[in-house]
Amino acid sequence: MNDPIQVFVTGGTFDKDYNYITGELYFKDTHLIEMFELGRSTLNLKVKTLMMIDSLEMTDLERADILEECIGTEANKILITHGTDTIVETAAYLSEQSLSSKTIVLTGAMVPIAFGTSSDGFFNLGSALAFVQTLEPGVYISMNGRYYNWNNVRKNRETGYFESLS
Repeated sequence: MNDPIQVFVTGGTFDKDYNYITGELYFKDTHLIEMFELGRSTLNLKVKTLMMIDSLEMTDLERADILEECIGTEANKILITHGTDTIVETAAYLSEQSLSSKTIVLTGAMVPIAFGTSSDGFFNLGSALAFVQTLEPGVYISMNGRYYNWNNVRKNRETGYFESLS
């Protein structure tokens, strides 16, 4: 069987649901299991929800929880779904730790999965799965079909795309 890929869910726009009456976004459950099924994934995936929060509410306490899970998993390939507003900060936090044997790819979405085919989440998730299997150990961010080293990326808040710093 293929090597396991540990998937950690932290929330973010990726997993927000939409209340059609109030127009508010909220968290209920992760959509990842259904997404993997719809994508007909045959990978050896281990999915664990760590938290369901907006990344703007994430602090170093939650990042420490993510770190503990990354250290504690036997898997050397880790995919983390995360809100895009502070995904770079979490990637930086993880890169400062002793995770040199692990390939960690963080990804997110600008539009909730609950919005169906208008969401970029499906594409970002598939890309991140491919990158976590092929990249060398390190910490990366995968958005819009590309991957970035954790220290060479930013979210362009004017365009809504991630881009290299250099």
